[in-house]
Amino acid sequence: MKDRTLIIVAIVVGVLALSGIIGFIGQGNIRHVSIFWQERVEQTVVFEDIDGTVQLRGISGIAGDPNPHLITRTSFAYLLTVINNGDTNHRLYIEGLNVQTDLLEPGEQETLVIYPDKEGIYKYFDKRQWLKPLGILEVITVVPSDEFSGIWRDLI
Repeated sequence: MKDRTLIIVAIVVGVLALSGIIGFIGQGNIRHVSIFWQERVEQTVVFEDIDGTVQLRGISGIAGDPNPHLITRTSFAYLLTVINNGDTNHRLYIEGLNVQTDLLEPGEQETLVIYPDKEGIYKYFDKRQWLKPLGILEVITVVPSDEFSGIWRDLI
Protein backbone atom coordinates (compact mmCIF):
# COMPACT_ATOMS: atom_id res chain seq x y z
CA MET A 1 0.00 0.00 0.00
CA LYS A 2 2.86 2.36 0.82
CA ASP A 3 4.50 1.72 -2.55
CA ARG A 4 1.27 2.49 -4.43
CA THR A 5 0.84 5.79 -2.54
CA LEU A 6 4.47 6.71 -3.16
CA ILE A 7 4.13 6.01 -6.90
CA ILE A 8 0.92 8.10 -7.15
CA VAL A 9 2.53 11.00 -5.27
CA ALA A 10 5.63 10.78 -7.52
CA ILE A 11 3.46 10.85 -10.67
CA VAL A 12 1.45 13.85 -9.42
CA VAL A 13 4.63 15.74 -8.45
CA GLY A 14 6.20 14.89 -11.80
CA VAL A 15 3.16 16.12 -13.76
CA LEU A 16 3.03 19.35 -11.72
CA ALA A 17 6.76 19.93 -12.18
CA LEU A 18 6.50 19.33 -15.93
CA SER A 19 3.55 21.74 -16.14
CA GLY A 20 5.51 24.37 -14.22
CA ILE A 21 8.54 24.00 -16.49
CA ILE A 22 6.43 24.25 -19.65
CA GLY A 23 4.65 27.32 -18.25
CA PHE A 24 7.93 29.00 -17.26
CA ILE A 25 9.60 28.34 -20.62
CA GLY A 26 6.44 29.20 -22.58
CA GLN A 27 6.40 32.71 -21.09
CA GLY A 28 9.77 33.47 -22.69
CA ASN A 29 11.76 33.33 -19.46
CA ILE A 30 14.50 31.14 -20.94
CA ARG A 31 15.05 32.81 -24.32
CA HIS A 32 17.58 35.63 -24.67
CA VAL A 33 15.25 37.40 -27.14
CA SER A 34 11.52 37.86 -27.29
CA ILE A 35 9.74 35.60 -29.76
CA PHE A 36 7.05 38.21 -30.38
CA TRP A 37 8.18 40.70 -33.02
CA GLN A 38 6.23 43.83 -33.74
CA GLU A 39 4.37 42.96 -36.91
CA ARG A 40 4.17 45.45 -39.74
CA VAL A 41 2.88 45.84 -43.25
CA GLU A 42 5.40 47.22 -45.77
CA GLN A 43 4.53 48.54 -49.22
CA THR A 44 6.36 50.66 -51.79
CA VAL A 45 4.69 52.86 -54.38
CA VAL A 46 6.02 55.23 -57.05
CA PHE A 47 4.64 58.40 -58.57
CA GLU A 48 4.73 58.40 -62.37
CA ASP A 49 3.79 61.09 -64.90
CA ILE A 50 2.31 59.35 -67.95
CA ASP A 51 0.94 61.46 -70.80
CA GLY A 52 0.38 64.42 -68.49
CA THR A 53 -1.51 62.43 -65.84
CA VAL A 54 -0.20 61.46 -62.44
CA GLN A 55 -0.56 57.93 -61.18
CA LEU A 56 0.69 55.94 -58.25
CA ARG A 57 1.91 52.41 -59.00
CA GLY A 58 2.79 49.66 -56.53
CA ILE A 59 6.23 48.09 -56.84
CA SER A 60 6.63 46.14 -53.58
CA GLY A 61 4.06 44.53 -51.31
CA ILE A 62 1.21 45.59 -53.59
CA ALA A 63 0.12 44.86 -57.16
CA GLY A 64 1.64 47.02 -59.90
CA ASP A 65 -1.71 48.39 -61.06
CA PRO A 66 -2.09 52.15 -61.46
CA ASN A 67 -3.49 53.82 -58.33
CA PRO A 68 -3.73 50.56 -56.34
CA HIS A 69 -6.20 49.81 -53.56
CA LEU A 70 -3.86 49.85 -50.55
CA ILE A 71 -4.78 47.65 -47.59
CA THR A 72 -3.36 47.46 -44.08
CA ARG A 73 -4.43 46.25 -40.63
CA THR A 74 -5.31 48.01 -37.42
CA SER A 75 -2.80 47.85 -34.56
CA PHE A 76 0.09 47.15 -36.92
CA ALA A 77 2.81 49.47 -38.13
CA TYR A 78 2.19 50.39 -41.77
CA LEU A 79 5.37 51.40 -43.60
CA LEU A 80 4.62 53.05 -46.93
CA THR A 81 7.65 54.04 -48.98
CA VAL A 82 6.84 56.63 -51.63
CA ILE A 83 9.24 57.20 -54.52
CA ASN A 84 8.89 60.01 -57.05
CA ASN A 85 9.75 58.65 -60.51
CA GLY A 86 7.77 61.45 -62.16
CA ASP A 87 8.88 64.58 -63.97
CA THR A 88 7.49 67.04 -61.40
CA ASN A 89 7.25 67.37 -57.63
CA HIS A 90 4.67 65.22 -55.85
CA ARG A 91 3.33 64.88 -52.31
CA LEU A 92 1.27 61.89 -51.14
CA TYR A 93 -1.49 62.88 -48.70
CA ILE A 94 -3.85 60.43 -46.96
CA GLU A 95 -7.09 62.12 -45.99
CA GLY A 96 -8.56 61.18 -42.61
CA LEU A 97 -5.24 59.94 -41.27
CA ASN A 98 -3.73 63.40 -41.90
CA VAL A 99 -0.45 61.90 -43.05
CA GLN A 100 1.63 63.23 -45.91
CA THR A 101 5.10 63.07 -47.36
CA ASP A 102 7.30 66.08 -47.86
CA LEU A 103 7.20 67.60 -51.33
CA LEU A 104 9.25 65.01 -53.24
CA GLU A 105 11.38 66.16 -56.12
CA PRO A 106 11.98 63.72 -59.00
CA GLY A 107 14.15 60.86 -57.75
CA GLU A 108 13.46 61.45 -54.05
CA GLN A 109 11.72 59.04 -51.68
CA GLU A 110 10.25 59.05 -48.18
CA THR A 111 8.87 56.38 -45.88
CA LEU A 112 5.69 57.07 -43.94
CA VAL A 113 5.12 55.11 -40.72
CA ILE A 114 1.44 54.94 -39.83
CA TYR A 115 -0.15 53.21 -36.82
CA PRO A 116 -3.85 52.97 -37.72
CA ASP A 117 -6.04 52.29 -34.69
CA LYS A 118 -9.48 52.15 -36.31
CA GLU A 119 -11.00 50.69 -39.43
CA GLY A 120 -11.86 52.92 -42.33
CA ILE A 121 -11.47 53.77 -45.98
CA TYR A 122 -9.24 56.75 -46.62
CA LYS A 123 -8.63 58.51 -49.92
CA TYR A 124 -5.06 59.26 -50.94
CA PHE A 125 -4.13 62.22 -53.10
CA ASP A 126 -1.31 63.84 -54.99
CA LYS A 127 -1.18 67.05 -52.98
CA ARG A 128 0.77 69.80 -54.63
CA GLN A 129 -1.17 73.00 -55.22
CA TRP A 130 -4.52 71.20 -55.15
CA LEU A 131 -5.82 67.81 -54.13
CA LYS A 132 -5.94 65.32 -56.96
CA PRO A 133 -7.56 62.03 -55.82
CA LEU A 134 -5.71 58.89 -56.85
CA GLY A 135 -7.12 55.93 -54.90
CA ILE A 136 -7.97 54.56 -51.48
CA LEU A 137 -6.22 53.09 -48.46
CA GLU A 138 -8.36 50.61 -46.53
CA VAL A 139 -7.64 49.82 -42.89
CA ILE A 140 -9.20 46.57 -41.67
CA THR A 141 -9.28 44.68 -38.40
CA VAL A 142 -8.15 41.07 -38.47
CA VAL A 143 -9.62 39.03 -35.63
CA PRO A 144 -7.40 36.37 -34.03
CA SER A 145 -8.81 32.88 -34.39
CA ASP A 146 -9.39 32.56 -30.65
CA GLU A 147 -12.00 35.35 -30.88
CA PHE A 148 -14.13 33.47 -33.41
CA SER A 149 -17.44 32.17 -32.14
CA GLY A 150 -20.26 29.92 -33.29
CA ILE A 151 -19.82 27.95 -36.49
CA TRP A 152 -16.54 29.73 -37.32
CA ARG A 153 -14.96 28.41 -34.13
CA ASP A 154 -16.03 24.86 -35.08
CA LEU A 155 -14.32 25.12 -38.47
CA ILE A 156 -10.88 25.87 -37.02
